[in-house]
Order: sequence, then structure tokens, then C-alpha cells
Amino acid sequence: MKIICIGRNYVDHIDELKNDIPKNPIIFFKPSICKLEGSDFKIPDFSSDIHHEIEIIYKISKSGKNIPISDSINYISGIGLGIDFTARDIQSKFKEKGLPWSISKSFDNSAAVATPRAYLVSSLLSISF
Repeated sequence: MKIICIGRNYVDHIDELKNDIPKNPIIFFKPSICKLEGSDFKIPDFSSDIHHEIEIIYKISKSGKNIPISDSINYISGIGLGIDFTARDIQSKFKEKGLPWSISKSFDNSAAVATPRAYLVSSLLSISF
């Protein structure tokens, strides 16, 4: 499983963390060790400030590149919920120094991923926020 994440895509969270709104999406990856196995998340001992974010997850079922937006929905075979855990204290230290902060997001069991459910395209298109 490849876990591809989009960061800074929720304005209230951007404001809460006093970040700038990016011109382009911030993309990062979580390696397979991040997928939570079992049902219990254990707070890691290397951090004193673990945060969580509830995420909408999409199961991408086909490979592709340079896919037109109008065709992108045809690559999704499921939708579900996930939880992204972050060692915020570690992330802040790395960000202050201008260093990559992936270690704060990529620790064991830092991604709880529900089994994506099949959906009807018409149902997905009718979601509004």
C-alpha cells in the first residue's frame, strides 16, 4: 500500500498552526510501517505532543499519469476515513530549522486507515462542504 498525503489543505488547521497557505499542494508519503495494525494506537515514547487529524481517504484502483480532472474520479474505487497522527513537537523543531519534517509523520502506526468502501460516482459527486 502506498499512502500519499496532501498537507495544508484545510484553512482552519493552517491558521491554527500559523502556517502560510501554499500555492501548490504539499505532498508527503507515509511508508507502509505507518499503517496501524490492530485497533490500538500507542503513543510513542519519543514525543510528548501527539496530534491527530481525521482524513478522508480514497482508494486509487488504477495507475495513471497526467489524468484530466474530468476523468480522475474513474480512478477511485473506494472512500473511507483515516487518522493521521503527528508528533507535533518533533515537527515544530524540524520546521523551525527549515528541515524536512517527515519523521514527525512517518513513525510506526501513525496512519489509521479504514477499509475503503465502494461508492456510486453519482454519490461522490453530490458531496458538498
